[in-house]
Amino acid sequence: MRFRLSVRLLLAAAAFGLAATTALAQSPRTARDAPAAERTVGAPYASDEQAMRFADEVADKHGIAREWMRTAVAQAQLLQTAIRLNQPAPAATAKNWRVYRSRFIDPVRINAGVRFWQANRETLQRAEKEFGVPAEIIVGVLGVETIYGQQMGDFRVLDALATLAFNFPQSHPRAAERAAYFRSELEQFLVWHNKRGSDPLRPRGSFAGASGMPQFMPSSIARWAVDYDGDKRIDLTRSTDDVIGSVANYFKGYGWHTGMPTHYPVRFDKDKLDLGALLAPDILPTFTVASFQGRGAVLEGPALEHKGPLALIELQNGGDTPTFVAGTENFYVVTRYNWSSYYAMAVIELGREVREAMERQGPRPAS
Repeated sequence: MRFRLSVRLLLAAAAFGLAATTALAQSPRTARDAPAAERTVGAPYASDEQAMRFADEVADKHGIAREWMRTAVAQAQLLQTAIRLNQPAPAATAKNWRVYRSRFIDPVRINAGVRFWQANRETLQRAEKEFGVPAEIIVGVLGVETIYGQQMGDFRVLDALATLAFNFPQSHPRAAERAAYFRSELEQFLVWHNKRGSDPLRPRGSFAGASGMPQFMPSSIARWAVDYDGDKRIDLTRSTDDVIGSVANYFKGYGWHTGMPTHYPVRFDKDKLDLGALLAPDILPTFTVASFQGRGAVLEGPALEHKGPLALIELQNGGDTPTFVAGTENFYVVTRYNWSSYYAMAVIELGREVREAMERQGPRPAS
């Protein structure tokens, strides 16, 4: 869907350059040409007073022409799928790490990960050396997020962000907080495209507005995305170099410790175990090795030499015994990508499985 240029926008468009004007002037696709996901949209936000007020405020705040901002926001359309998928969750079902793991650690992702690693070996090595983030963590993230670009989403990012900014489901217990978050993301998205003279109607992604191979939200693009292939532009959809560098930069920015494991095995001394105290800080590393063991968590081998804080990570298995590990600060860093210990462990284990598959194959023969 192209960003249509109204007559009243012609003068404003000239102010931000020929490249933007060219993008804005493209003819839109018809609804018949649009993918099924896009045809779930509703009315545009042109007549929504809240949306237009937002457009003026963002334009004034960042010194952007109001006409540009209003025209962009006006062409965002209500995305019913985004509303439906952000309704309050039904009564919680028991979490199950084994089931969750099986969704992401499978032959499809492992084989795709091997191909990705082989095709981008030099860039992964460069990123690991520069940022200190292991290749297997980067590979794990990209496999879990989009199967290395195979599933990046086909919703217009502008529609998703506007819908959740202005029509976040009021039945959600954190509706006001979530709507404010998406208004901030929409602001970042629009400012980014205005500054670069690019078309804000072009990017596609998830129903929540994440885009590209790493599924970055606009604020993450603005803060962490890097031009890692040196072509003076950032492309998280087609440039695997930019994708790899940006994910590595993200983790480094959140405090990745080079050479530190993400977790250690742990077992329990039933006579000393204070499980409530160990789980109280959730996934935030809080305990020293001594205080961890003082509450009945038993560590062995390299874990006994760990210098930083630890957290007890609980992964429930439905009605079966939970899986426990001792999470380090690097485990916590992985959860900054998605605030879930299940997600973090899936990333870690997929990356490990891909690395082990690579090792079993051995080095590729010289071409």
